[in-house]
Amino acid sequence: MKNKKCCCTPQSERVLANSTIQKQITPLNDANFDDMICIPKGEFLMGTDYEKAYPDDAEGPIRSVAVDSFYIDMYAVSNQKFTDFINATGYITDAEKFGWSFAFHLLLPQNKARHLMQIGRSVAGLEWWLQVEGACWKNPEGPSSNLIGKENHPVTHISYNDAYAYSKWAGKRLPTEAEWEYAARGGLEQNLFPWGNELTPNGMHRCNIWQGNFPNSNSLNDGFLGTAPVNQYEPNNFGLYNMCGNVWEWCQDWWTDDPNQKGGNFNPQGPDFDAMNRKLMKGGSFLCHDSYCNRYRVAARTSNTIDSSTSNIGFRCVKDIQE
Repeated sequence: MKNKKCCCTPQSERVLANSTIQKQITPLNDANFDDMICIPKGEFLMGTDYEKAYPDDAEGPIRSVAVDSFYIDMYAVSNQKFTDFINATGYITDAEKFGWSFAFHLLLPQNKARHLMQIGRSVAGLEWWLQVEGACWKNPEGPSSNLIGKENHPVTHISYNDAYAYSKWAGKRLPTEAEWEYAARGGLEQNLFPWGNELTPNGMHRCNIWQGNFPNSNSLNDGFLGTAPVNQYEPNNFGLYNMCGNVWEWCQDWWTDDPNQKGGNFNPQGPDFDAMNRKLMKGGSFLCHDSYCNRYRVAARTSNTIDSSTSNIGFRCVKDIQE
C-alpha cells in the first residue's frame, strides 16, 4: 500500500462511484441544540508560527480572522448517537460499502495483527496501520469486535461522506476550519492547546494522546490505549471536550496548503475544491506523539480523502444561529 505525506491517518485510495451520499437523508423533525454550546462571534489570531509546526501543512501565517456566532457540539459524536442515526436512516458507511477500514495494530489481537502484516495488509512506511476486512464503525477491530462498553466513546471509521450525512440528518453541518479553531482555543490567544501552553499542567493529563515509545509501547499514563469517552478530561473555557487528542475531526473545508486559498478574514470557507478530493481535519488523535506527530495542537491541520476511514477519525457538528 502506498504511503502519504502525513503519517496521522492513512489514505484509503479506494474509489466508489458517487461515494458522496448514497440516498437522500431526511433531517430530524425535532433537531435541537442539546449538548451544543453557543460560541460568540469574535476575532482571533488563527494559525501559528510555532517552531515545531509542519511547514508543508501551512499552519501559518498567523492572521486575524473574524467569525459569526454559531453553535458547536460539546462532544465528538458518540457511538450511541451514530447508532441512533443508523437506526433512523439505514445509512451504510463507506467502510461498510468497501468492506474494510484501517485499524491501528495494537487495537487488534496480536496474532491477527502479525498475520495481516505477513500477508501485506500494512501501509508501507506506516506499518502500524492495517487493512482489516470487516472493520467499520460498529466493528472497529473487525467482525469479532463490537461497541459494548464504548457507547460513550467517539464513533470512528468515519469518512467525510459519513460525517456529512450524519450532520444533514441532525439538522447541522460540519465546522469550517476557522470555526473549529476559534472554538478550540476557548478564548485563549495563540496558545498551543485549548487550555494553555503546557501539555500536562500540574501533572494532569488534559487530552488523550500517546505516551511511551510509538508505535509499539504505550504507558497508558492518560488512561487509554485507544479512544477515551467523549466527556473525558476537563473542557476548555467554552465548555468543549476533547478538542485536541482522542480522534481527528472532519471539517467542511477542502484541503489546501496554499495560504492564499484559505479564504478571507471573515468567515473563511477554504478553497472551492481540491483536485485530490481531500477534506481538512483538526485536533489530532490518541496516536499523536511528539516524537513523530505533534498535531494535537489547536493550529495543527491535516487532511484525508473524503471516503477514507480509520481507527482515529471522528467528527463533531455545528449549527448556524437563525437570526
